[in-house]
Amino acid sequence: MARSLNKVMLIGNVGAEPEIRTVAGGRKVAKVSIATNRSFTDRSGQQQEKTEWHRCTFFDRLADLVEQYVHKGDRLYIEGRLEYSQTEDDKGNVRYWTDIIVREMIMLGSGSGGPAGGYDAGPRRRQAPAGPPPSPFDQDDDDLPF
Repeated sequence: MARSLNKVMLIGNVGAEPEIRTVAGGRKVAKVSIATNRSFTDRSGQQQEKTEWHRCTFFDRLADLVEQYVHKGDRLYIEGRLEYSQTEDDKGNVRYWTDIIVREMIMLGSGSGGPAGGYDAGPRRRQAPAGPPPSPFDQDDDDLPF
């Protein structure tokens, strides 16, 4: 039998604070919505932007890391697999879900341009902007030919 592949890789921004819960057996689960954006030109020549939302599920150690370090607006790289499920609502309607079961995460930084770190990084420290880079020209240089 031939092998198959179910792999998802995303870079996007966290849309809301993660939802953390513990399920039977003490297993920790974190749910995160991640937004990805793309720009394109439509048929009329107008520039358009489209946002896609992805439901991501983290288990165990990754869920611990999400709980500690991931916040709304943060930029993440995630790798995982697609999993489809269905539930029935109160009215008997079947609802279908697509989740990404995450097996790897890299924290790329906050949406506000904060520092980046891997999934095993410690607490974040916000850094003040360094300001504009220094000019390579001395303001008092009189040897310029113009």
